[in-house]
Amino acid sequence: MRYSRLKIFHFPEKLASLPRDTGEIRPPLHIRIKPTNVCSHRCRYCAYRAPELQLGRDMDQRHSIPREKMLEIVDDLAAMGVRAVTFSGGGDPFCYPHLRETAERLAASGIPFAALTNGARLEGDVAALFARSAAWLRISMDGWDAPSYARYRGVDEDEFDRVIGNIRRFRALGDRCRLGVNLVVDRENAPHVFDFIRMARELGADSIKISPCVIADSGAENNAYHHSFFADVNAQIDRARETFGSDAFEIHHAYHEQQIVFAKPYSWCPYLQILPVIGADMRVYTCQDKAYNRETGLLGSIEHERFRDFWMNNKAKFFNINPSHHCNHHCVADAKNRLVLEYLEIEREHLGFV
Repeated sequence: MRYSRLKIFHFPEKLASLPRDTGEIRPPLHIRIKPTNVCSHRCRYCAYRAPELQLGRDMDQRHSIPREKMLEIVDDLAAMGVRAVTFSGGGDPFCYPHLRETAERLAASGIPFAALTNGARLEGDVAALFARSAAWLRISMDGWDAPSYARYRGVDEDEFDRVIGNIRRFRALGDRCRLGVNLVVDRENAPHVFDFIRMARELGADSIKISPCVIADSGAENNAYHHSFFADVNAQIDRARETFGSDAFEIHHAYHEQQIVFAKPYSWCPYLQILPVIGADMRVYTCQDKAYNRETGLLGSIEHERFRDFWMNNKAKFFNINPSHHCNHHCVADAKNRLVLEYLEIEREHLGFV
């Protein structure tokens, strides 16, 4: 099982260090790095470029992490003992001119790494490097053919065949790197979900994740948008699981109704110490749901400071964000936070009464 909320419980020392009163700071286990905000596609549903969403509110599409700073960050992560790195957007990580050198340095350090990409630049030496050294790679898609793909992404129609070809060639490089596809479902592609899952399997993907398109910060608005085709999409996913699902091809069902009430009953976020985000603006954010939101998601800047020094000093910075006040929106870590907080708040003298 690769998708699980329980992975954190394999790191008891990190769990024990999380509360404020321990005074202890341990390195993050996993870091998302957004190396660049440059992207070769203009996806119409991109959350980072949607002015109506809090995510990406302060993002500058011109930003990229300078080469020297990126290599410094990688050296710090290796010295600190960080367990994993995922490259994501912002933009497309494969538009970052120093991605190959960065990934080579990570590979040499022994830190497992992965990436989310649109697949348009998954080619050449950098593709070969990821095929032999990355833990996983996930390609975001939406259009089921050339015309629909072009409509979704603001690209020429020949881009679809280019990306499909890149996926086939990447798979032909070997199966060490787990290859996944992420299908973002909206009203237009909803009738094609089953066929899309079949296509991903035929391309050689190891997994596919089906997720809903987010059109607003409001869960009720999102649910209303998906309501007319929600049941049909779920029926297609169930049919695909029966037809194609196996140990060799995982169908991850993440197409579900959104929460309507986002209120958080806790005053501190454990997961921002576990999985933070380094943005292309050289700022550190609490999580992927608050990246590029400087008002309620910013931990600090590392533009003029090493990440290691920033992270390992002043534990109080981790408690400036109060989820009950600052996180009244979708939160990918909410369920995990609740598990961790329940674990940490158990009365020790009653532990034996299992």
